[in-house]
Amino acid sequence: MGAISIDNILVTSLKRIQVNGGDVLHAMNDIQVSGFVLGEAYFSFVDPSFIKAWKRHREMTLNLVVPIGDVKFVFYDGNKFRSETIGGKNFARITVPPGIWFGFQGVHENSSLLLNLADIPHDPLEVERRNINGIKYEWDL
Repeated sequence: MGAISIDNILVTSLKRIQVNGGDVLHAMNDIQVSGFVLGEAYFSFVDPSFIKAWKRHREMTLNLVVPIGDVKFVFYDGNKFRSETIGGKNFARITVPPGIWFGFQGVHENSSLLLNLADIPHDPLEVERRNINGIKYEWDL
């Protein structure tokens, strides 16, 4: 997996354009991520206070956006932790390179919606998983 660390995670502020009838939320464009090839896009709901942890992709680069609600992401590279909260209060995209352990928690009073724009299609053999106690971290409960 090389020398990938949580310092390689990129957080990009995104545009939220207010229009009558409902806002327009940008997720990605070719100016922001040149050379990106879309392998898969999927949505996942995250219930309030629910924690989904831990997994690490060997090959996939993740581009995580939370258009509805707020989600706290925790990243671990084997040496240190990094947390980022994105969503309605901080509309941004988190780009996560392969090799980083991560988990996430819904931190909104309602369910949050997570979008992942990945560079390769899902492959169950490409991802490693640990249960929530597999990496020691003090989640906000």
